[in-house]
Amino acid sequence: MIPTAYVLHSRPYKESSALVDFFTTQGRVRAVLRAARGKVGSIARPFAPLELELRGRGELKTVGRLESAGIPLLLTGEALFSGLYLNELLIRLLPAEDPHPVMLEHYGLTLQALAAGRPLEPLLRAFEWRLLDELGYGFALDRDQHDQPIDPAALYRWQQDIGLVPVVQLQPGVFQGRELLAMAEADWHTPGALAAAKRLMRQALAPHLGGRPLVSRELFMTLKESKRD
Repeated sequence: MIPTAYVLHSRPYKESSALVDFFTTQGRVRAVLRAARGKVGSIARPFAPLELELRGRGELKTVGRLESAGIPLLLTGEALFSGLYLNELLIRLLPAEDPHPVMLEHYGLTLQALAAGRPLEPLLRAFEWRLLDELGYGFALDRDQHDQPIDPAALYRWQQDIGLVPVVQLQPGVFQGRELLAMAEADWHTPGALAAAKRLMRQALAPHLGGRPLVSRELFMTLKESKRD
């Protein structure tokens, strides 16, 4: 069975229902799940592929049918926090009821890769980049604002709505050309490429997050700090 939905977030609603944010073939949708404390509620959990039917024409739908579409993915430790991060990005950035089938497929594949224990950072950077591109905020990594090829020996800064701007002096937040070219090829063996990609994605996502910090990111950092203690 091909999944048509995943749970992004759920919270109690009235006496026995839940208000659930789903990522579906129709985009991000919020719906009331009745009898959420029963059997159907145990199905509606994050990282589980679902078959979903909704009722209603308004902004707030009602779950008409909800069935499992596969084995729920077990995420633990840093993989769990990474999955929560993906969910929070989708909730914060995806417009309601705006279909993104390519993004839905990529999300499912990323969850599978997280559950399989693949390295986190390349998966997260690829997801962030795909999401920005899907929402129309993507930009070239191998060409600058003047459509000139990125020079591996040059320095660049990222500027919203413009892209990569050449700079002549080393300054905070700039990127080396070789790092940008490595990102364009997803070549994470190039020294510094992964760290640079993380900085770049944070810069590119920040204008669209409205200034509010990501809860999942703060939890992730707390987990890492506790491991170092």
